[in-house]
Amino acid sequence: MKIPALCPLDGRYSGRLGALRSVMSEAAFTASRVRAEVAWFEILSQLNLPGFKPLSASERKLLADVCTLSEKDLDVLRALEFDGCQNIPPTKHDVKAVEYFLKLRLKNTSLKDRLEWLHFALTSEDVNSAAYAVLLSDGLEKALLPALETLQKELAKLAKKEARSVLLARTHGQPAVPTTFGKEMRVFAERLARQIRALKTREISFKFAGAAGHYNAHYAAFPAVNWPRAARRLAAALNKGRKIKLFLSPVSTQVDNRDSYAELFDNLRRADVILQDFCRDMWQYISAGLVRQKAVRGEVGSSTMPQKVNPIDFENAEGNLQLADALFELFSRKLPVSRLQRDLSDSTVLRNMAVAFGYALTAYQSAAKGLEKTAFDRAAAREELNAHPEVLAEAVQTVLRAAGYKNAYETLRDFTRGKKMTAALFHEFIEGLAVDGPTKSRLRALTPENYLGRAADLAEGKYD
Repeated sequence: MKIPALCPLDGRYSGRLGALRSVMSEAAFTASRVRAEVAWFEILSQLNLPGFKPLSASERKLLADVCTLSEKDLDVLRALEFDGCQNIPPTKHDVKAVEYFLKLRLKNTSLKDRLEWLHFALTSEDVNSAAYAVLLSDGLEKALLPALETLQKELAKLAKKEARSVLLARTHGQPAVPTTFGKEMRVFAERLARQIRALKTREISFKFAGAAGHYNAHYAAFPAVNWPRAARRLAAALNKGRKIKLFLSPVSTQVDNRDSYAELFDNLRRADVILQDFCRDMWQYISAGLVRQKAVRGEVGSSTMPQKVNPIDFENAEGNLQLADALFELFSRKLPVSRLQRDLSDSTVLRNMAVAFGYALTAYQSAAKGLEKTAFDRAAAREELNAHPEVLAEAVQTVLRAAGYKNAYETLRDFTRGKKMTAALFHEFIEGLAVDGPTKSRLRALTPENYLGRAADLAEGKYD
């Protein structure tokens, strides 16, 4: 029987998370633990340790095959932890279950005489630390970054498309100056691009130095081996084909310091705050009738008001971004902190990192879907802009100042502030000014639609 979903990520949103589920699920985490154990076993085989003969090509192939877990394998692992399996009592320990699983899988192979080298000198946190680093790297590289980059590219494309589409800018909610819709979209595209560039340079730390972080057991057994170098070889093995790299923390307690985690989560929070800002602005533009939503045949906006087409995608994105960021903030604050050399309060928190990634990915997809279903209403925006000729007050007072006109700001303030302005009144005002001919000609030429500065160039990404 399928377990009823307790979390919307496994229910309502489950169809959206395929890419993330394949790299950050509990099954993926278990597989990462298995790979870490196997990678360490292979490195040990290369250290010329007494009693550990080198692996043959067929044995390396055998180990590679063991790392691909079937549903049956996962059932065995669960049984080893909770119920017991094949005369092995329940471990009640997830990492020890991985060690026993590998021994069961390999006991009838040519490796049967070397199985005690599995999990040699390790603490469970070594395995978990490497596995979680892999999960974060994969989740970022294969799920969140592609979705963020898709959204950023769509915003940049929209910015170019609407580069010259005039829009009334509002500051403090009040009519301010003319802008273009494309330029306002370029602001979000550029902000997001900066966070994406930073995310691509992230490196994820892990530790692999034993019970308290200084290779006690390793050196007790083999004092002549350079164990930190061996651990770095593990990092190199885990990094093969990986864009978001892992690195070995040079010094740690039983747990990694996880400062790199906090850096990653804070970076994601910055990207998410930018997207919350974007979603709220889009909501405002839709509410004002400046952005139109495409009605989908048969879709219901309200159970009682048939006419409604609600901005649900942007609202969904905003809510899910807030959920993700609440968790990211908790992770940044919690995970770098551990009492003395180790406490276990981080364990259940670490298990929820994929949940935060899931809410973030859902939000990115909702925001992208919202963009697909909307279009900027150029005519409505032009009409609104031209209904506010007072937005030229800044231009007029600045031109007057440049011409040496005394008290230019105060003159425009007294003429415009608190009044309903029309184009006719503005032109009448300009004609009454005691200024030279060229200055008056410049003032006459001003309109809300041409007072745009470099808005169009900026929208097209031309910053110089």
